[in-house]
Amino acid sequence: MAPDEGDGPVLLRTEGRAAYLTLNRPRAINALTHEMVRTAAAALDRWEHDESVGVVVLSGAGERGLCAGGDIRAIHDDAKAGGRESVEFWRDEYRLNARVARYPKPYVALMDGIVMGGGVGVSAHGTVRVVTERSRIAMPETVIGFVPDVGGTHLLGRAPGELGTHLALTGESVGAGDALMLGLADHFVPSDRLPAFAAALASGEVGAAVRRFAEPAPGAPLAGAREWIDHCYAAGTVEEIAERLRACGEPEAKETARTLLERSPTALKVTLEAVRRARALGALEPVLEQEFRVSCAALSSPDLVEGVRARVIDKDRAPRWSPASLAEVSRAEVERHFAPLDGPGVWG
Repeated sequence: MAPDEGDGPVLLRTEGRAAYLTLNRPRAINALTHEMVRTAAAALDRWEHDESVGVVVLSGAGERGLCAGGDIRAIHDDAKAGGRESVEFWRDEYRLNARVARYPKPYVALMDGIVMGGGVGVSAHGTVRVVTERSRIAMPETVIGFVPDVGGTHLLGRAPGELGTHLALTGESVGAGDALMLGLADHFVPSDRLPAFAAALASGEVGAAVRRFAEPAPGAPLAGAREWIDHCYAAGTVEEIAERLRACGEPEAKETARTLLERSPTALKVTLEAVRRARALGALEPVLEQEFRVSCAALSSPDLVEGVRARVIDKDRAPRWSPASLAEVSRAEVERHFAPLDGPGVWG
């Protein structure tokens, strides 16, 4: 066994045929920094060409989750200062997401606990994605005035019916059963069996380890809501979606309408456009390029700074969105998020 390399925010070690990559900021639920992204990318490059490595295993340190997303405090501070550090972070992060999706060796992601935003990006594009009874998976960007990224619009755009649209707009989280149904995960392994499963990958074949440790998944609550979700979210605009939700006879749909109207109006309209464009783009790489344009545009939007302030810094949960209503968000403002960049994109 090779020992962990250092005690920094990413731990790397090899044992047998497995290489283990552990996100190591447990007090921040392993939120991603630029350093972590670079370290993970360099490790994947090295392990690809190491013939002794047959599988990569991603996990998160601590008991709370794999990864709560990107370091949104840093993004908030950068946006407030009019900086460009977030742009460079996103470029490298999205390259890592694509690298995970195209990795030539099995990439096993242990999606235990909280897996949100950037955590989805480093896990849900993998070869074998394992969830547990503790998993809570979400792309909650509209809550902070942002738009799903890290390939999230690609993943949610491919979900059955309009379930992905529902999750992209509301930012709500799902458990193991729903994650499997949505195509965000592949197998269910109880959390108390994860250490043994991860250890088994060092000496055995991935498929054999999955067959040994995986169990039937719990139910998928969203499946029972599919009829009203598909009907309401098939509407052409966010305003019409909200109206259909309010008019629907399901109490859960009415509650969802209230949830939607708490989100950033600009983020909602851009998110709906982004998910629908992602479906048409098809492949992950062009979607990541689109998400990069959207993220760069959102960096100059007042809602991102305000959303992080309200949710994470002051924690008053009373954001003052600008514009404050869906009707005030112009088509030109939505289109601005998809306009070509002046500078280089994700791949230069």
